[in-house]
Amino acid sequence: MSAAREGLVAAPRLPGRAAAMLRGALPWLLLLGLALALPFTRNDYWAVIASRAAIYWVLVAGLNLVVGFGGQLAIGYVALLTLGAYTASVLVARTGLHPFLAFAAAGGVGAIAGVIVGLPALRLRTFYFAMTTLGFATIVTQVALAWQSVTGGGIGVAGPVMPAPFDTPWGFYLFCLFCAVASTWMTANVARSRFGRALIAIRDAEVAAEATGISKPVLLLSVFLLSGASAAVAGGLFATLQSYITPDAFTFDLSVLFFIAILIGGRGSILGPLLGTILLTVLPEFAAPLVAWSTFLYATLLLVIVLAMPGGIADLLDFRNRKPLDGDRAIVPRPALLVGMLDHVAARDRIALQGVVLSFGGVRAIDGLDLEIRPGQVHGLIGPNGSGKTTTLNVISGFNAAEAGAVTLGQSPLRSGAPQTRAHHGIARTFQTPRSIGEASVLQNVMIGGTITGRGSLLESLFCLPRHRADERRLTAQAMHALRIVGLESLAGVRADRLQHSELRFMEIARALMLHPAFLLLDEPAAGLSAEEISRLGELIVQISRCGTGVLLVEHHADLIFDICDHVTVLNLGKQLAAGTPAEIRAHEEVVSAYLGG
Repeated sequence: MSAAREGLVAAPRLPGRAAAMLRGALPWLLLLGLALALPFTRNDYWAVIASRAAIYWVLVAGLNLVVGFGGQLAIGYVALLTLGAYTASVLVARTGLHPFLAFAAAGGVGAIAGVIVGLPALRLRTFYFAMTTLGFATIVTQVALAWQSVTGGGIGVAGPVMPAPFDTPWGFYLFCLFCAVASTWMTANVARSRFGRALIAIRDAEVAAEATGISKPVLLLSVFLLSGASAAVAGGLFATLQSYITPDAFTFDLSVLFFIAILIGGRGSILGPLLGTILLTVLPEFAAPLVAWSTFLYATLLLVIVLAMPGGIADLLDFRNRKPLDGDRAIVPRPALLVGMLDHVAARDRIALQGVVLSFGGVRAIDGLDLEIRPGQVHGLIGPNGSGKTTTLNVISGFNAAEAGAVTLGQSPLRSGAPQTRAHHGIARTFQTPRSIGEASVLQNVMIGGTITGRGSLLESLFCLPRHRADERRLTAQAMHALRIVGLESLAGVRADRLQHSELRFMEIARALMLHPAFLLLDEPAAGLSAEEISRLGELIVQISRCGTGVLLVEHHADLIFDICDHVTVLNLGKQLAAGTPAEIRAHEEVVSAYLGG
């Protein structure tokens, strides 16, 4: 996550942290210094350009949470700029409302509209959602043209007039700069919170995000509300800058500019999109004859960015992650530290599958399966490829719904089709293919596992209130503890996409431990590990179970299963072939014939 590279995300207290924080703050201090020095030029023309850049950034800062962090292709955000501009202008012109109150009212309208724009994102993805946002922009423009009694139609309406001392070009610029700084601070607060990390998890590893208890609908709608409010406030400022607004002022080019500013800046970054917004606002002033070609130039610039530096400006500024890592790294878990992580009382209930049936088309993936995961035990689940092992984990996790039978925790049924609820029951899992956020650091990947344990609200994170700060300190400390348990603490600040496969396996276990799980579902955690790493993994799993956690282990390494499991179930073609202790399974003739060989 590029926000981490800019010093926006809490980091462990390691040597040299103060120097790293200073390096992270330096670009912001330089930008602020330049912004405050601009009025000394006494050039009113540059006051207008600088004000426009600040206004655009107020919008892009909020949109960045939706696009850059959440990965939603919201292209038509010019609609919310339009709504904000007309709301503020009409309130001031028709009712005489103070401009500041009109901006606040515009923000409220924008928040509601932002939720409306965001609703399709819960069902539509990528291109289809982008089309709905563009459709919304067209609707808003047509309403502004048709509602002549309020908006003035094609003639337009006068924008708000600022009171002194903001009624001069440089006075208004300083007000816009204040709004831009406030937007930067608030969106940075969200980016470095559990909500910002959850957004990136939804963007890059949605299945893993749901497994950690993150609710995509609630999170996305909250962020659309915030971004809609900021876009509408930017619209009120835009109307003031324009002095007079008509529907023609809100072109498709503006939507493209906002979207491309984020893409060339780098997704998951704050500084990059800010620099992208400044670049795209100022560049036309040096190439005025090319204004008519602006859409073509934006498209060309986007193509160059995608081909030459897909990580955007933020990637160019990420000097720390270009340093080579040691090639002879060894993973040395410390199971003794589990006592400080899994200090919960052992679960008294058990997870039970009773007569579970699940088909995909005409294939029975699971056929009448009975299974129990008991607290404090390691239950092995083995069988040939296609026997239904991972499908069983998906049924327990809520990703697949059983056609018949029941999945219960104690006496309570576990609802199908709601994987985000499993974490609240203390059920954590890993995946057959490691699900990581490559652009985020190892520490941040692990912190995602503790998202639902946070106490502060999104509003508290927005304004960096005490509960937010307490959450960050606690989650950082717990994530570092989990990394020490699995032996990855030295890689805490490294981007996850630089890790070896075996390290990603252990990182997933650390993320699962953040839930202090009562039950842990492991899907082939030993795949791709060396013999020594498998041995250390086995010791770690045993110690996790000894702390009271029930473990369900799906694995192809039969030796690992027989060495550490208390109970083993063998599947074949979705049916239970055998169940019993490791010694009983080793001696089972059908198991030996169908799976173990010999």
